[in-house]
Amino acid sequence: MTARHFLLDTDLTSADQAAVLDLADALKARRRTPGPADRPLTGRSVALLFEKPSTRTRISFDVGVAELGGHPVVIDATSSHIGRGETIEDTAAVLSRYVDAIVVRTFAQERLERLAAASSVPVVNALSDHAHPCQALADLQTIRERRGSLAGLTLTYLGDGNNVAHSLLLAGTLAGMRIHVASPPGYEPFEQVVRHANEIGAATGGEALVMHDALEAAADADVLYTDVWASMGQEDESDSRSLVFQPYRLDEKAVEAARPDVLVMHCLPAHRELEIASAVIDGPHSVVFDQAENRLHAQKALLSLLLTEGADGAGGPR
Repeated sequence: MTARHFLLDTDLTSADQAAVLDLADALKARRRTPGPADRPLTGRSVALLFEKPSTRTRISFDVGVAELGGHPVVIDATSSHIGRGETIEDTAAVLSRYVDAIVVRTFAQERLERLAAASSVPVVNALSDHAHPCQALADLQTIRERRGSLAGLTLTYLGDGNNVAHSLLLAGTLAGMRIHVASPPGYEPFEQVVRHANEIGAATGGEALVMHDALEAAADADVLYTDVWASMGQEDESDSRSLVFQPYRLDEKAVEAARPDVLVMHCLPAHRELEIASAVIDGPHSVVFDQAENRLHAQKALLSLLLTEGADGAGGPR
């Protein structure tokens, strides 16, 4: 059976995504009292390959694989041969002989695609410069916990049209949500991602919209979301970006413009008083730390789907 990879949010169908979220909820509820069915990775190993620094991703996957009954093998690229010139294809071929899945946190999406093409086991995108699909699954789980369903909700993202914004656009429209992104001119999400999200939305009732006025975008939002203004590798742009992005700060004014029961989200790490006000991230609308916890549960559900027989999902909007 050909390995099924998760390199982009649209590697899941709408039905697959809902199934992952359902299983994530069940695994969360049974976390302290797991049964045999909650340990589908017993006797299996998962490589966790990190080419970028990580806190939440590394710990949540490490703990998650162990809780599923598997053995996590953490590989730091700086201390392995992949960091000394070994090709990504050779790395994939070797790891496929040792482990049952490869989780990768890397830079270019193209590296993930090359790894997956040479791998005979599932490859999971734990973050790339283009997308952060595991984060989006945890975000959807968090919203659904609070709202009961996702279809028809409006999520407004304020800030840089980065990898997190891309995944929210794709995963959100797969769930039938309206995803509004407010970014400064020149910092919008990739146009092809927005176009793809609207193609998905045509089948699910979702919508992708890019705007430039932050408060207009925040009006009547069910969810307000932000991320750092300078991602890893953009540190030298931090000062200039801080000036450009100031109007897109998730602060009390943005919360007041949204619905009274708005949820406030940030994928962390947060630069308090830059992209988000401390009063907001610590306030009554915040579900930021629920998001962080749900990385564990959503990723456990995803690995269970990818590594369980019969998970060859087909059909549905992509």
